[in-house]
Amino acid sequence: MRAVVVNQAVKGDVEVVERELRPLAAGEALVEVEYCGVCHTDLHVAAGDYGEKPGRVLGHEGIGIVKEVAPGVKSLKAGDRVSIAWFFKGCGSCEYCNTGRETLCRSVLNAGYTADGGMATHCIVDADYAVKVPEGLDPAQASSITCAGVTTYKGVKVSGVRPGQWISVYGAGGLGNLGIQYAKKVFGAHVIAIDINDDKLAFAKEVGADIVINAAKEDAAKVIQEKTGGAHAAIVTAVSKTAFNSAVDAVRAGGRVVAIGLPPESMDLSIPRIVLDGIEVVGSLVGTRQDLAEAFQFGAEGLVVPKVELRPLDDAPAIFQEMRDGKINGRMVIDMKKGASGCCGACGG
Repeated sequence: MRAVVVNQAVKGDVEVVERELRPLAAGEALVEVEYCGVCHTDLHVAAGDYGEKPGRVLGHEGIGIVKEVAPGVKSLKAGDRVSIAWFFKGCGSCEYCNTGRETLCRSVLNAGYTADGGMATHCIVDADYAVKVPEGLDPAQASSITCAGVTTYKGVKVSGVRPGQWISVYGAGGLGNLGIQYAKKVFGAHVIAIDINDDKLAFAKEVGADIVINAAKEDAAKVIQEKTGGAHAAIVTAVSKTAFNSAVDAVRAGGRVVAIGLPPESMDLSIPRIVLDGIEVVGSLVGTRQDLAEAFQFGAEGLVVPKVELRPLDDAPAIFQEMRDGKINGRMVIDMKKGASGCCGACGG
């Protein structure tokens, strides 16, 4: 198989290499990967920000077709289209796995980080943790929902926002534009999109944002308070301490801020504001298998449409450089059927 791996220097660069596939073990399935999205987390893994992983096969936005299952596997069969997600496998028996919080499992394996991921022509998965993709959902778009979609869908869920309430979405990139769509079209909320890129804000308006704010030109929290009386909730996908601080200031009394992005700094919290206004700040980590199944279904129903651009496998090093340079809107998706550079397709734009 061919795979995109972290290079040995672990400086943020990746390379495309040939790898041998091992035999399947009990409970596993072999997936022929069709598409795999490229996420900012992949860039962190390639740079060693979470610990050095030289040679690791990247990718946690994989979609592919099951080609073979190990003896005794009953949850999948050859021909099923399934996901290769960040939540690759839990222990299945701890308090978190047994209470619907399986992503918090202390023995978790994560695709493209602690387990070889889906940025390859083939991937071996645990059959019980590969979520089936419903009929009617374009597989290239499904790749984006596998991480960006389910992460923001779960974040909006955690926010507790109700129909007709205001939610602020900080960051209108690959995650944020999907968060806007889930908040607007699934949860029935009024949405405020905040970013520092006018092109991303224009797209946010297209996909349903009621208000857009360029935080480089205006004080976002002040504008939100003036126009709405304060958001009922906020989700922060931006990798920026400033965005987190603004989100706390943007919500009304009793509001909830959901942290999704992972900037390296610590955010500032006014303890009197948190206490006297009853502000909640919580973290939300991707989503469970059930969350992903729900997020897929809303995509299949056409309520949420990811913006993806297809690129060939050999473009992977260039894609990572473009991500470092901040040149990517929407989601780059590697088409595993196109190994060599050539014309790019676009889907869902």
